[in-house]
Amino acid sequence: MNGKIDYYQLFQTMYRQYGPQHWWSSDSHWETMVGAVLVQNTNWQNVDRSLANLRSSTHFEPNNLLSLSDEALMLAIKPSGFNNAKSRTIKGLFRFLATVDFDLDTLNQMTTTTDLRRQLLAIKGIGPETADVILLYVFDRPVFIADLYARRLIAHLEHCSLKDLHYLKVQQVIEPQLLPQMTVKDCQEFHALIDDHGPTFLAAQK
Repeated sequence: MNGKIDYYQLFQTMYRQYGPQHWWSSDSHWETMVGAVLVQNTNWQNVDRSLANLRSSTHFEPNNLLSLSDEALMLAIKPSGFNNAKSRTIKGLFRFLATVDFDLDTLNQMTTTTDLRRQLLAIKGIGPETADVILLYVFDRPVFIADLYARRLIAHLEHCSLKDLHYLKVQQVIEPQLLPQMTVKDCQEFHALIDDHGPTFLAAQK
Protein backbone atom coordinates (compact mmCIF):
# COMPACT_ATOMS: atom_id res chain seq x y z
CA MET A 1 0.00 0.00 0.00
CA ASN A 2 1.30 3.44 -0.90
CA GLY A 3 -0.90 5.57 1.36
CA LYS A 4 -1.66 8.02 -1.44
CA ILE A 5 -5.41 7.73 -1.03
CA ASP A 6 -6.91 10.65 0.90
CA TYR A 7 -8.67 8.68 3.62
CA TYR A 8 -10.04 11.75 5.31
CA GLN A 9 -11.78 12.67 2.06
CA LEU A 10 -13.03 9.08 1.87
CA PHE A 11 -14.50 9.42 5.35
CA GLN A 12 -16.22 12.68 4.41
CA THR A 13 -17.65 11.16 1.23
CA MET A 14 -19.01 8.10 3.04
CA TYR A 15 -20.38 10.23 5.86
CA ARG A 16 -22.24 12.48 3.42
CA GLN A 17 -23.60 9.45 1.59
CA TYR A 18 -24.69 7.31 4.55
CA GLY A 19 -24.92 9.67 7.52
CA PRO A 20 -24.05 9.00 11.16
CA GLN A 21 -24.10 5.36 12.31
CA HIS A 22 -24.10 5.91 16.11
CA TRP A 23 -21.97 2.90 17.06
CA TRP A 24 -21.28 1.32 19.67
CA SER A 25 -24.69 0.91 21.23
CA SER A 26 -24.58 -0.39 24.82
CA ASP A 27 -25.74 0.60 28.27
CA SER A 28 -22.28 0.77 29.85
CA HIS A 29 -18.56 0.63 29.15
CA TRP A 30 -18.48 -2.80 30.79
CA GLU A 31 -20.99 -4.11 28.27
CA THR A 32 -19.01 -2.53 25.42
CA MET A 33 -15.81 -4.26 26.51
CA VAL A 34 -17.49 -7.65 26.86
CA GLY A 35 -19.12 -7.18 23.47
CA ALA A 36 -15.76 -6.38 21.91
CA VAL A 37 -14.45 -9.73 23.12
CA LEU A 38 -17.56 -11.72 22.21
CA VAL A 39 -17.86 -10.41 18.64
CA GLN A 40 -14.62 -12.11 17.61
CA ASN A 41 -15.37 -14.73 14.94
CA THR A 42 -19.15 -14.41 15.18
CA ASN A 43 -22.02 -12.07 14.28
CA TRP A 44 -23.68 -9.46 16.44
CA GLN A 45 -26.96 -11.37 16.66
CA ASN A 46 -25.15 -14.10 18.62
CA VAL A 47 -23.39 -11.49 20.74
CA ASP A 48 -26.72 -9.88 21.61
CA ARG A 49 -27.98 -13.20 22.97
CA SER A 50 -24.87 -13.59 25.11
CA LEU A 51 -25.08 -10.01 26.36
CA ALA A 52 -28.73 -10.51 27.30
CA ASN A 53 -27.75 -13.54 29.36
CA LEU A 54 -25.01 -11.61 31.15
CA ARG A 55 -27.25 -8.60 31.69
CA SER A 56 -29.74 -10.83 33.45
CA SER A 57 -27.17 -12.53 35.67
CA THR A 58 -24.73 -9.68 36.42
CA HIS A 59 -26.43 -6.39 35.43
CA PHE A 60 -22.96 -5.69 33.98
CA GLU A 61 -21.62 -4.73 37.36
CA PRO A 62 -17.87 -5.38 37.07
CA ASN A 63 -17.53 -7.16 40.41
CA ASN A 64 -20.45 -9.41 39.49
CA LEU A 65 -18.81 -10.26 36.19
CA LEU A 66 -15.51 -11.07 37.84
CA SER A 67 -17.09 -13.18 40.58
CA LEU A 68 -19.26 -15.18 38.15
CA SER A 69 -18.12 -18.80 38.11
CA ASP A 70 -16.27 -19.99 35.02
CA GLU A 71 -19.07 -22.45 34.29
CA ALA A 72 -21.80 -19.82 34.58
CA LEU A 73 -19.87 -17.39 32.38
CA MET A 74 -19.22 -20.01 29.71
CA LEU A 75 -22.89 -20.97 29.68
CA ALA A 76 -24.02 -17.33 29.41
CA ILE A 77 -21.78 -16.56 26.44
CA LYS A 78 -22.28 -19.89 24.64
CA PRO A 79 -24.29 -18.28 21.80
CA SER A 80 -21.16 -16.34 20.75
CA GLY A 81 -19.06 -19.48 20.30
CA PHE A 82 -15.53 -20.21 21.53
CA ASN A 83 -16.98 -19.81 25.01
CA ASN A 84 -14.01 -21.40 26.79
CA ALA A 85 -11.47 -19.02 25.27
CA LYS A 86 -13.72 -15.96 25.43
CA SER A 87 -14.61 -16.57 29.08
CA ARG A 88 -10.91 -16.66 29.95
CA THR A 89 -10.38 -13.41 28.06
CA ILE A 90 -13.28 -11.68 29.81
CA LYS A 91 -12.01 -12.81 33.20
CA GLY A 92 -8.48 -11.67 32.30
CA LEU A 93 -9.76 -8.28 31.18
CA PHE A 94 -11.76 -7.72 34.34
CA ARG A 95 -8.91 -8.91 36.57
CA PHE A 96 -6.78 -6.25 34.88
CA LEU A 97 -9.46 -3.62 35.47
CA ALA A 98 -9.74 -4.71 39.10
CA THR A 99 -6.12 -3.61 39.63
CA VAL A 100 -7.37 -0.03 39.33
CA ASP A 101 -10.57 -0.73 41.31
CA PHE A 102 -12.55 -0.53 38.07
CA ASP A 103 -11.85 3.20 37.94
CA LEU A 104 -11.84 3.73 34.18
CA ASP A 105 -11.40 7.50 34.45
CA THR A 106 -8.21 7.17 36.48
CA LEU A 107 -6.87 4.46 34.19
CA ASN A 108 -7.61 6.71 31.22
CA GLN A 109 -5.88 9.71 32.78
CA MET A 110 -2.77 7.88 33.93
CA THR A 111 -1.88 6.06 30.69
CA THR A 112 -0.95 7.01 27.16
CA THR A 113 -2.67 5.33 24.25
CA THR A 114 0.49 3.33 23.55
CA ASP A 115 0.76 2.10 27.14
CA LEU A 116 -2.93 1.30 27.45
CA ARG A 117 -2.88 -0.64 24.17
CA ARG A 118 0.16 -2.57 25.40
CA GLN A 119 -1.61 -3.46 28.65
CA LEU A 120 -4.71 -4.62 26.81
CA LEU A 121 -2.66 -6.70 24.36
CA ALA A 122 -0.99 -8.42 27.31
CA ILE A 123 -4.35 -9.98 28.20
CA LYS A 124 -4.59 -13.43 26.61
CA GLY A 125 -7.21 -13.43 23.86
CA ILE A 126 -7.13 -9.69 23.16
CA GLY A 127 -5.60 -8.86 19.80
CA PRO A 128 -5.02 -5.52 18.07
CA GLU A 129 -8.59 -5.12 16.78
CA THR A 130 -10.26 -5.84 20.13
CA ALA A 131 -7.78 -3.61 21.94
CA ASP A 132 -8.46 -0.76 19.54
CA VAL A 133 -12.24 -1.15 19.82
CA ILE A 134 -11.87 -0.77 23.59
CA LEU A 135 -9.52 2.20 23.16
CA LEU A 136 -11.89 3.94 20.76
CA TYR A 137 -15.29 3.25 22.29
CA VAL A 138 -14.48 3.01 26.00
CA PHE A 139 -11.47 5.28 26.51
CA ASP A 140 -12.21 7.75 23.69
CA ARG A 141 -8.76 7.39 22.14
CA PRO A 142 -8.59 8.31 18.44
CA VAL A 143 -7.42 5.20 16.59
CA PHE A 144 -8.05 3.71 13.16
CA ILE A 145 -9.42 0.18 13.42
CA ALA A 146 -7.81 -1.71 10.54
CA ASP A 147 -10.18 -4.66 10.70
CA LEU A 148 -10.88 -7.02 7.81
CA TYR A 149 -13.59 -4.77 6.36
CA ALA A 150 -11.19 -1.82 6.34
CA ARG A 151 -8.39 -3.85 4.79
CA ARG A 152 -10.69 -5.12 2.05
CA LEU A 153 -11.70 -1.55 1.24
CA ILE A 154 -8.08 -0.40 1.20
CA ALA A 155 -6.98 -3.35 -0.97
CA HIS A 156 -9.62 -2.37 -3.52
CA LEU A 157 -8.83 1.34 -3.49
CA GLU A 158 -5.06 0.89 -3.60
CA HIS A 159 -5.10 -2.06 -6.04
CA CYS A 160 -3.02 -4.25 -3.75
CA SER A 161 -3.30 -7.72 -2.30
CA LEU A 162 -5.34 -8.16 0.87
CA LYS A 163 -2.79 -10.67 2.18
CA ASP A 164 -0.14 -7.92 2.19
CA LEU A 165 -2.23 -5.59 4.34
CA HIS A 166 -1.32 -6.49 7.88
CA TYR A 167 -3.22 -4.79 10.69
CA LEU A 168 -0.37 -2.79 12.22
CA LYS A 169 1.11 -1.88 8.83
CA VAL A 170 -2.18 -0.38 7.70
CA GLN A 171 -2.51 1.55 10.95
CA GLN A 172 1.01 2.93 10.70
CA VAL A 173 0.38 4.25 7.19
CA ILE A 174 -3.13 5.64 7.69
CA GLU A 175 -3.15 7.06 11.23
CA PRO A 176 -0.53 9.81 10.70
CA GLN A 177 -2.56 11.11 7.75
CA LEU A 178 -5.99 10.62 9.25
CA LEU A 179 -5.95 11.26 12.99
CA PRO A 180 -4.74 14.90 13.03
CA GLN A 181 -7.91 15.80 11.13
CA MET A 182 -10.40 13.65 13.04
CA THR A 183 -12.17 13.72 16.37
CA VAL A 184 -12.84 10.58 18.39
CA LYS A 185 -16.43 10.69 17.14
CA ASP A 186 -15.16 10.85 13.56
CA CYS A 187 -13.01 7.77 14.17
CA GLN A 188 -16.01 5.92 15.58
CA GLU A 189 -18.17 6.91 12.62
CA PHE A 190 -15.49 5.93 10.08
CA HIS A 191 -15.16 2.49 11.64
CA ALA A 192 -18.94 2.01 11.53
CA LEU A 193 -19.26 3.36 7.98
CA ILE A 194 -16.59 0.99 6.70
CA ASP A 195 -18.07 -2.04 8.43
CA ASP A 196 -21.70 -1.28 7.56
CA HIS A 197 -21.39 0.26 4.10
CA GLY A 198 -17.97 -0.58 2.67
CA PRO A 199 -19.21 -3.11 0.05
CA THR A 200 -22.13 -0.89 -0.95
CA PHE A 201 -19.81 2.11 -1.30
CA LEU A 202 -17.42 0.18 -3.52
CA ALA A 203 -20.26 -1.07 -5.70
CA ALA A 204 -21.52 2.50 -6.10
CA GLN A 205 -18.10 3.66 -7.32
CA LYS A 206 -18.03 1.24 -10.27
